[in-house]
Amino acid sequence: MATPLKVGLAGLGTVGASVVRLIDQQRAALTLSCGRPIEIVAATARSRAKNRGIELKRFRWVDDPVALARADDIDVFVELMGGAGDPAKAAVEAALACGKSVVTANKALLAKHGVKLAALAERKHVALNFEAAVAAGIPIVKTLREGLVGNRLERIYGILNGTCNYILTRMEQEGLSFADCLADAQRLGYAEADPTFDIEGHDTAQKLSILASLAFGTRVDPGSIYVEGISSIAPEDLSWAAELGYRVKLLGVAVKTAKGIEQRVHPTMVPKDTAIAQVMGVTNAVTVDADAVHAITLVGPGAGGMATASAVVADIGDIARGVRTAPFGRASDKLAWSRKAPMQRHEGGYYIRLLARDRPGSAATIARRLAQQGISIESIVQRHAGTQGGADPGKAAPVPVILITYATTEDAVRRALAAVRRDRVISGAPQVIRIEKN
Repeated sequence: MATPLKVGLAGLGTVGASVVRLIDQQRAALTLSCGRPIEIVAATARSRAKNRGIELKRFRWVDDPVALARADDIDVFVELMGGAGDPAKAAVEAALACGKSVVTANKALLAKHGVKLAALAERKHVALNFEAAVAAGIPIVKTLREGLVGNRLERIYGILNGTCNYILTRMEQEGLSFADCLADAQRLGYAEADPTFDIEGHDTAQKLSILASLAFGTRVDPGSIYVEGISSIAPEDLSWAAELGYRVKLLGVAVKTAKGIEQRVHPTMVPKDTAIAQVMGVTNAVTVDADAVHAITLVGPGAGGMATASAVVADIGDIARGVRTAPFGRASDKLAWSRKAPMQRHEGGYYIRLLARDRPGSAATIARRLAQQGISIESIVQRHAGTQGGADPGKAAPVPVILITYATTEDAVRRALAAVRRDRVISGAPQVIRIEKN
């Protein structure tokens, strides 16, 4: 029998325990597929005593992750501890420096130190695999790095955070407020006690930075991404979107433009008939636009123990087969620097929701300010809302005005709306959501 591939596993949370179970369940199939057995021989975690539903006595226990990474009796170090800093960073660096391949699901570590770690892996001629770091069970890393190598990629965009997609789905389907949906997501364990990282788009930005590097050969840099979250989205925006043939999703988008690679995360209206618009709940999806295959969409679980473990085990299997490629698809010193694209230059259609004061000339003023910035309107909906309850019965309520623009620039929209606010013909702040066409 071929020599087993010996694995050291750091982190025995939901994903780590699932990796152990999956390797146990698929042991015979993995041996046949990979040509050699895969064995977990040593492990580490914050607590040895915690009941994880798996038998730990068969593994050598190591208290220090860095010591495990350097251990002579492992071939592969699997890092599932999380976090951009130590001990994850120190342990991964130690494993690579010792000539051991690494598998990680740590998007934060890759977003901050990915290029440096890739360079170290390349110098040591070992693998640095991270399929599980983005979209869990969806094999988007291998798709970009290997499956589409014969294509010229133009755009990649997707739903990369299940918490946000769950909240937007519940808001749309049940008419609930953002706050109510967030509280429910926290109760169900889909959102953290402090959900800021998810709902303000930073989790999506980290994942997008990795995908953009794979797709366009840029250095991983979340700081070059424009980020906007979903906390400003109201139920009425989702209702209007549905009426106008759209659905709102938090998307991470990276697109090749004449000015370079534009990377952005923000709530987005997508046509209801697109594949990505059909993705509901905690599910993730990624669409890739390429010259040879046109558009392909991958849909699947973006989180969960077994889904993430599936990607981790697939990466271990590649190492067992002797498969190794540059972590980001090309040598790390060939990755290009990317600058943060100013959103003022972004071009596309826009949804604009205003509360116009119900008095003569308001609509004309709004139209004039848009025209002054060269903004053409594709559709406009205006509905009278009656009087304001609880206030002066004779006072007319502001009138909701919904505009869908043809392609224009972010800068033009912002200038036009600033002028409208100075004219005092609207109440409150305008709501603006970008539209992503096919």
